[in-house]
Amino acid sequence: MVLTSLKPPNEIFTVDLHLWPREWYAVENYATAFAKAPLFRFMLNGALVCVAILLIQVLIAVPAAYALAKLSFRGRELCFALVIIGILIPIQVPAIPIYIALAWTGLLDTYSALILPFSVSAFGIFLLRQFFKTFPDEIIDAARLDGYSEIAIVWLVVLRSAWPAIGSFALFEFIYHWNDLYWPLVVLTDANLSTPPLGLLFYRTQTSGSDFGALMAATTVITAPLIVAFLLVQRQFKQGLAIGGIR
Repeated sequence: MVLTSLKPPNEIFTVDLHLWPREWYAVENYATAFAKAPLFRFMLNGALVCVAILLIQVLIAVPAAYALAKLSFRGRELCFALVIIGILIPIQVPAIPIYIALAWTGLLDTYSALILPFSVSAFGIFLLRQFFKTFPDEIIDAARLDGYSEIAIVWLVVLRSAWPAIGSFALFEFIYHWNDLYWPLVVLTDANLSTPPLGLLFYRTQTSGSDFGALMAATTVITAPLIVAFLLVQRQFKQGLAIGGIR
């Protein structure tokens, strides 16, 4: 991808195989990439959508996972079974009723259409529930004796040890929604709201096909923040696991 973004068109489709470009065409490809479409706007849209989805998912998944892991109530196993079923159902299955609901409420072509359908993450609830199962019950009992409510225990006691799990969950979800093309393609027609994968479609025309040099340059620009974020989160994730193991 990166090497193709540095090549002129005649070298991209050449019959012989060579990795390094004989003629450097980086300035032209990257200039065309930024001229054809507002790349920074697409990346800003993707960041806003991913962060909003992640925050809502964590706010819902943390107390739900704690309840399934540490509280005894009637129907708990049924609720957990529904969570497992939710993991097995892809977004394509309920896409039509969700689309109709968004159309009735006038939320198509809005950020809400990209965020609300993913507010509850069955995978996040399952992952955090498995993590909370290993949290010592003695600490929770001590917090109750100190007068902490269950909500306070979740956010002030248990959550402090859950950052490794939340970090891995955030990494998975951010990459998934940043790279998601299907749902933005379904609910958006306004180019100003396009997410990065949807924005890449602007580099394809029916008459001239794809400008692969500019397309690979745009893809490099859009992918680079993900790679950097992945490396940063990976390092923090390892540190969190090490600290958790020492404790």
